[in-house]
Amino acid sequence: MRVLVIGSGGREHALLIGLKNDPSVTDLHVAPGNAGTSAIATNHAVDVVSGEAVVALAQKLEADLVVIGPEVPLVLGVADALREAGIATFGPGAQAAQIEGSKAFAKDVMAAAGVKTAHAEIVDNPAHLDAALDRFGPTWVVKDDGLAAGKGVVVTPDRDVARDHAAECLESGHPVLLESFLDGPEVSLFCLVDGETVVPLLPAQDHKRVGDNDAGPNTGGMGAYTPLPWLPAEMTERIVDEVVKPVAAEMVKRGIPFSGLLYAGLAIGADGPAVVEFNCRFGDPETQAVLALLKSPLGAALNATATGTLADLPALEWHDGAAVTVVVAAENYPGKPRTGDIITGADAEGVLHAGTSKNADGAIVSAGGRVLAVVGTGADLAEARAQAYARIEKIKLPGSHFRTDIGRNALEGKISI
Repeated sequence: MRVLVIGSGGREHALLIGLKNDPSVTDLHVAPGNAGTSAIATNHAVDVVSGEAVVALAQKLEADLVVIGPEVPLVLGVADALREAGIATFGPGAQAAQIEGSKAFAKDVMAAAGVKTAHAEIVDNPAHLDAALDRFGPTWVVKDDGLAAGKGVVVTPDRDVARDHAAECLESGHPVLLESFLDGPEVSLFCLVDGETVVPLLPAQDHKRVGDNDAGPNTGGMGAYTPLPWLPAEMTERIVDEVVKPVAAEMVKRGIPFSGLLYAGLAIGADGPAVVEFNCRFGDPETQAVLALLKSPLGAALNATATGTLADLPALEWHDGAAVTVVVAAENYPGKPRTGDIITGADAEGVLHAGTSKNADGAIVSAGGRVLAVVGTGADLAEARAQAYARIEKIKLPGSHFRTDIGRNALEGKISI
C-alpha cells in the first residue's frame, strides 16, 4: 500500500510511525509534514485545505490510501474530493465532519440519538448574552461554535471571564454555546467508525490546561496517558453502546454516514458517561500515546475503515503496559509562540515532531506552539512516565516548557468516579 498522510503535527508523525511498522505499507508520503516526518516519509508541500491540490498530489503519487489528520481539511470537504476521484480515504466527508465543526449540529445529533450530554443554549446575539449567562453557573462552560484548535473552550467559576470569552466569540462572528458543567473525570475514546460498525481503541486522558495541577488557560493538549487504571474495564463498552453506536446510527439515518475516526470526549459521572464534545479525527496528543501500544497493523485498520470493510477486520491487539506522551511547548504558548529556535535532541527515539521545520543550514528549529511530543512506554504508568521524562531531559529548546504531572494523579490514585 502506498499511503499519503495529510497534516503536519505530532498526531501525523505518530500515524506515520504506526504505518511504517505495518508490513503491508510499502511507500509513505506526508503533506506537508515536518522536520521529523521527513526521516520516515517523503514530505510534500501542498495546500491541505484545497481538495483539488490534495487530489492532484494523491493521483501523482498513485496513493492507495489517503489519511487526513487535521479537522480543517475534513470540515472543508477534502475527503469528499478524494472519494469523488475514486481514492480510498480515511476521514469523514464535510457533512459528517460537522460533528466537530458545529457544536450545535453535534447537540442536535445527540438529542435525536438519545445520548447524554450537557444542557446547552446557543447564543448568536450579544443582546441575549447576559440573560443566558444567568441561566448557567456557578461554573460556566463557554464554547466557540466553530473550530478553534482545542482552544475555543473556557470553563470558569468567574462570570466575567465567561462573559468576556463569549463576547469575543460573538464579535468575531461566531455563535457561542453555553453548557451546564459536567462533573467527573474526563476520558477520550477514539473509535474507528464505518457506517454503523464501531471499533474502539484504548481510552486515554488528555491534560488540556497549560500548567501543572491544571493551572492556566486551555491549550490544544499538553500530554496524555493510556490506559486509565481508574476506569472500570466495562466502561469502554458502555461508551460504545450508549454514545458512539447511537450517534453513528443517527448519522446513517440522516444519510451522512461517518467514515473515519470518531473521537468522543466524555465526563464519567456517577451515573455513567456524558459527552463533552466530539471530534471528527484522531486527537492530539492522545494519538501519540494510544498508537504506541497498538500491536495490530495500523494500515490495515485504517484501510478497512476507508473501504467499508471494518466489520471484517480482526479484533485489534494491544501491547501490555502503559504509554505517556508529554508535549514540549514553545515559549509563550498558548499565546503567540516564539519560533525559529534550534532544537537539540529532537531526533531521539520516542520524540515525535509537531511544530518543527529545518532552517537554511538544515538544523531542526521550532515552528509552532506545541513543538514536540515525547512518548514513554513501560510495564505500567510509573515506568512509562519515567521514560517520557527521562527522554525530555535530553532535549534542549530555549524558553520551552512542559507539564511535569502528566498521568501523576492517576498514578497516585487521586482519580475516581
